[in-house]
Amino acid sequence: MSYSPRALFVGFLVLLVGTIGFADSGLAAKKKKIDRKAAAALEEFHTIVNGSEDLLERASGVLIFPSIKKAGIGIGGESGSGALIVDGITVAYYRSSSASIGFQLGYQERSQLLLFMTAEALARFRHSENWEIGADASVALVTLDAGGKLNTETYNNPVLAFIYGATGLMYNLTLEGTKVSIINPK
Repeated sequence: MSYSPRALFVGFLVLLVGTIGFADSGLAAKKKKIDRKAAAALEEFHTIVNGSEDLLERASGVLIFPSIKKAGIGIGGESGSGALIVDGITVAYYRSSSASIGFQLGYQERSQLLLFMTAEALARFRHSENWEIGADASVALVTLDAGGKLNTETYNNPVLAFIYGATGLMYNLTLEGTKVSIINPK
């Protein structure tokens, strides 16, 4: 069976709209589902990042997005629901979203974890209505060095970001322009 380029494009466009259109359906996400996925993503983080226990203990808060989905054909978007954990307890739920324009084609799913390393950084985040990375806060994306170890030079920043997935810690991504807003799932 052969498909025309137009049929493939239309099919992918439908997939893109469906994937990006989950902004509304994500609001209906259940707290238990977000909590369950966040716990699994946190466990994966522990297996990928050596010394993660120490980092998490030093953090004032952890914002974890277990599944951020990104799709694009020239115009792209990404979105995902997550939980803010303070002192081991989920205190609020958030949505992460961004849009982009440029050469892009495809779909990606990843996990994203933000560590608020100071009480001040956590307070600024919690008191903002629509927090934007790059505008409201500078976020240090933690990467691997040439030897495959975490780059500890970024550890002194007030907000640290880890992007990871089934393939391990990812580093060729940007979070600039990502907006994070509070949601109230049922």
